[in-house]
Amino acid sequence: MAEHKSSENNLLHFESRVRLLGHNLIAGVDEVGRGPLAGPVVAAAVILPKQPDIPGIKDSKKLSAAQRRNFFYQIKDKALSIGIAAVSEKIIDKINILQATHLAMKQAVRHLTPAPDYLLIDAVKLTDIDIPYMAITKGDNKSASIAAASIMAKVIRDDLMCMLAKRYPLYSFERHKGYGTKAHLAALREHGATAIHRLSFRGVC
Repeated sequence: MAEHKSSENNLLHFESRVRLLGHNLIAGVDEVGRGPLAGPVVAAAVILPKQPDIPGIKDSKKLSAAQRRNFFYQIKDKALSIGIAAVSEKIIDKINILQATHLAMKQAVRHLTPAPDYLLIDAVKLTDIDIPYMAITKGDNKSASIAAASIMAKVIRDDLMCMLAKRYPLYSFERHKGYGTKAHLAALREHGATAIHRLSFRGVC
């Protein structure tokens, strides 16, 4: 138990620093899906309580699917607010993946109620936003709030890709979630792109 508490406290370091500046509603912001060849980019923003009591929380990439699902429900239960936003492959093709990522993050923040007074963002620097923020490199490894956002975004996007797999059974989206695996690239060569593929990405066309 002491080890869990120490680990969790380490992941609250940035949150504690920001609270000392007078901010209380601190949202972690992260995205999932910049690299895939298909499907949307999904962003999440999460405001956790001062002491969230979610032992073992970490970057979603370091968790198994079952562990992410477990944390997903804990975060839903304990978060003060959660905002989710998805930007489609068509918009990604129109404005590019970086701008689409920024758009998804800003939309996720706007969906928070109550609104945050500070943001901790995984690496990305946002423009045209009137909320003070800190961009933290590899923030999903350093901040519980960002880790929570990464988990929410990952679970929601994976679930969406599993739903889309039923619409496009030849592409096995439930396995690779749209990433450019050998099997996915082979399916593209054989069957061509679907309506959810990112036509501006290399390897799709």
